Amino acid sequence: MKLLKDILYKAGIIEVAGSTNVAITAISFDSRRVEKDSLFVAIKGTLSDGHKYINDTLAKGAIAVLCEEFPAEINEKTTYIKVKDTTAALGIVAANFYDNPSEKIKLVGVTGTNGKTTTVTLLFNLFKKLGYKTGLLSTVKNQINNDVIPATHTTPDAIQLNALLRQMIEKGCTHCFMEVSSHAVVQNRIAGIHFAGGVFTNITHDHLDYHKTFDEYIKAKKRFFDALGSDAFALTNRDDANGEIMLQNTRAAKRTYSLRSMADFKCKVVENQFSGLLLNIDNQEVWSKLIGSFNAYNLLAVYATAILLKEEKTNVLTTLSTLNSVEGRFQYVRTENGVIGIVDYAHTPDALMNVLKTINDIRTGNEKVITVVGCGGDRDAVKRPVMAKIACDLSNKVILTSDNPRSEEPEMIIKEMQAGVDGVNHKKTISMTDRAEAIKTACSYAEPGDIILVAGKGHEKYQEIKGVKHPFDDMQVLQENLKLFDK
Repeated sequence: MKLLKDILYKAGIIEVAGSTNVAITAISFDSRRVEKDSLFVAIKGTLSDGHKYINDTLAKGAIAVLCEEFPAEINEKTTYIKVKDTTAALGIVAANFYDNPSEKIKLVGVTGTNGKTTTVTLLFNLFKKLGYKTGLLSTVKNQINNDVIPATHTTPDAIQLNALLRQMIEKGCTHCFMEVSSHAVVQNRIAGIHFAGGVFTNITHDHLDYHKTFDEYIKAKKRFFDALGSDAFALTNRDDANGEIMLQNTRAAKRTYSLRSMADFKCKVVENQFSGLLLNIDNQEVWSKLIGSFNAYNLLAVYATAILLKEEKTNVLTTLSTLNSVEGRFQYVRTENGVIGIVDYAHTPDALMNVLKTINDIRTGNEKVITVVGCGGDRDAVKRPVMAKIACDLSNKVILTSDNPRSEEPEMIIKEMQAGVDGVNHKKTISMTDRAEAIKTACSYAEPGDIILVAGKGHEKYQEIKGVKHPFDDMQVLQENLKLFDK
């Protein structure tokens, strides 16, 4: 049974009941999607335990079961494989089922709190322009050359991931760039995957609803680098306080990049304007259409990754200067009367601070900065007052509104944000639960030259309320209202 290759050592087979000489035609960890002659992987999830549905899957045609506990009744015609951790075993089985595609492509994983999507998208576009057939796995979308596949998670599950990598191989891709979320690491979604390199952008306050402590969040990111092989590279941001921690136990070749410290790859911001960035990268000047020092880090990480993948320096820098910004990441429009509207995915304190600091660094000082910001429901609540405080401290006017409230009441989320608004900032802050009205109000406040930031949702084309995703596009709403108030 080819699928069991390496599981003994990597996932810890404890016991096997039944024949291992069976032909598996599909794998599933969702009992509702089991097909004839498939392997069902029983996973103990947060909401349900797959072990409860083993017999249901047999009725649907499953001929083998991967589990952590044998069921009370054993079916003689079924193969049962007992392991210590089915989530880890699933990754290895999925990789084997699809003939280990990650070993046949140069796969680079990018992890960190902020900058993952921008970095992998820029790498994807860079390598396409350099003439390679390339794959992308990101929060915004998955892409195989020119074919776009909608993304449902930052990192796909193990079966989807290997299936996508297999498709990339079949379509001639030589490179793939993917976001690696902390959830994916902890949930073993990347188990059995071979990476040519790993990139660390930064780590700040986020996902503590899941990881509980910041230390656990750091450890989750670090596990990705710990698992890299000796034939890979580990590239880290040396200006981040936790950058060096990522490299401590890795077997990969250790490399660093920085704007402020000694590093293998260096960059200096020469000019920072709304029209773009003039950078000095490894003693060569390059112009980029992207904006802000946070994008200088992203561009440097992209450059360093390309060099570590053996690309020629001049070709990389020349092509880098032609790349456009990523949708929903400091995406801006300018009206005829000079009002600038910016949409950004900033949904963490650090990301919001970076965007607002960039705006304040670029503006001349007379323009007002009007910020529309909310916080998502059913997520880390600790950051809510922090984000409101940052918005107030770095803006002239702030409208607190809903983001994706999910199962929570928008009014309660906003109330928790208001706890971060002190007496000094109280007069500059208003609250509006209707996000469309909040954006419209921000536009009505704007005078020629002012800057409106709509933060939190970025590329998302929906607003999730009580389990329903309603169509909503920040940029579309912003543009419609800017036209309405353009004088």
